Amino acid sequence: MERLSGLDASFLYLETPEQLMHVCGVIMLDPSTMPDGYSFDALQAGIEANVRDVPEFTRKLRRVPLGLDHPVWVEDKHFDIERHVHRSALPKPGGYKELTQLTGRLAGLPLNRSRPLWEMWVIEGYVDQAGRELVAVFSKMHHATVDGVSGANLISHLCSIEPDAPPMALTTITPFGHEPGRVELLGRGVAATFTRPLNIPRALGPSVRGIAQTVTRARAGTAMAAPLTAPRTSFNGTITGHRAVALVDMSLEDIKDVKTSTGATVNDVVLAVAGGALRSYLADRDELPETSLLATVPMSVRETSKREVGANKVSALFTRLGTDLADPIERLGLLASSNRFAKEHAQAISADSLQDWAEFAAPRTFGLAVRAYASLRLAEKHPVVHNLVISNVPGPPIPLYFMGAQILALVPLGPVFHGAGLNVTVMSNNGKVHVGIIACRESMPDVDDLAQRFPAELEVLKKAAGALTKPTPIRKARSTAKRAAKS
Repeated sequence: MERLSGLDASFLYLETPEQLMHVCGVIMLDPSTMPDGYSFDALQAGIEANVRDVPEFTRKLRRVPLGLDHPVWVEDKHFDIERHVHRSALPKPGGYKELTQLTGRLAGLPLNRSRPLWEMWVIEGYVDQAGRELVAVFSKMHHATVDGVSGANLISHLCSIEPDAPPMALTTITPFGHEPGRVELLGRGVAATFTRPLNIPRALGPSVRGIAQTVTRARAGTAMAAPLTAPRTSFNGTITGHRAVALVDMSLEDIKDVKTSTGATVNDVVLAVAGGALRSYLADRDELPETSLLATVPMSVRETSKREVGANKVSALFTRLGTDLADPIERLGLLASSNRFAKEHAQAISADSLQDWAEFAAPRTFGLAVRAYASLRLAEKHPVVHNLVISNVPGPPIPLYFMGAQILALVPLGPVFHGAGLNVTVMSNNGKVHVGIIACRESMPDVDDLAQRFPAELEVLKKAAGALTKPTPIRKARSTAKRAAKS
């Protein structure tokens, strides 16, 4: 048995039929590299053999009576791989359109909370633009179980660096303890209810210091962008349960060329490309706001967190994407300086503050509040907190094999929220940067139009960076930012 951390449990409480809190991914596989050839039965059996002893794949939720405390994880003694790994096929012609339509529908289906919170759909019949017959695996794991980093580690249990090599299995496997009875859970819940106020000082102290840091940085002009200051767009409102998915690749070499030419970071370049793509997308629809879009960028605190329990060890920073700037180099310069400030600001705040305050999320009242927020459409009545979420997940720089099949693409897809119906997640893998875009279908029905602007915007930025002959505005901006931070 393991009690969920407050942050992990919060993703359960945030979930409604429209606001689904699972993390998805599309894994494109070349089955021709499988030593014994492809068959669904063999793939399903191989997955089962490699997840059987991994608690994250075989544990399920157990609620605490009366909702007195966060749920606990217990072993699913009736674990059945057939309830988690499913087979599907695309209708002909089985191309990109059919794949994204199917994955969009699957992304809009909730996970069954009576079972371990994950599933995979093995999708056959996909033919890529080169005419190759590939297999796609669409994965879903609840955010209560994984964040970006831990999710990538879990996938390693099914991946190897050679077709016939055993999986890497990089994560630590912790055996299950005993399964508590109802009386024990009730006792734990009562104890947690009475002792929870004792944790307030632990959460309050770092938060007060964080507020003081924010005030100081705001006065010095080195604070990150503030939430609730985003302009409203068509994808900033109450969402439905329908999803639209788009997938696209960019060249990692091109991104690194821009990085080298300008002195920016890879993350700066990715965000600048996103800003340019969103700018042109909104401009073509006469929706471009006068002020810049504001993105939430999740940030892992796994290396600095002092909390041992919990799957989610994340914080977040806010950054303006420069959608109000037409010049791509100027936009990149803005992001280079503002991202530096935002990262320094975020690092100055306790890595565990979000986790500490999440412990006070009451299961019943939190869930009721989220449902009321959605039913009253409050996301459309208050200032926009942020426009979208953009995540950058580091991936392996070498070829990987999933149960013997070479991975041609690892495309992550994050959740969308009431008030921010668009999520962009990128992952690098073997020389490519895979971009996964998911949106509320009613808010952004033509999500593929946005996706196709990413590689085009990178090309524009690369040409602009290649034309630079003097010290770039990015390097100047970084020097200015460094001097300001020291002063």
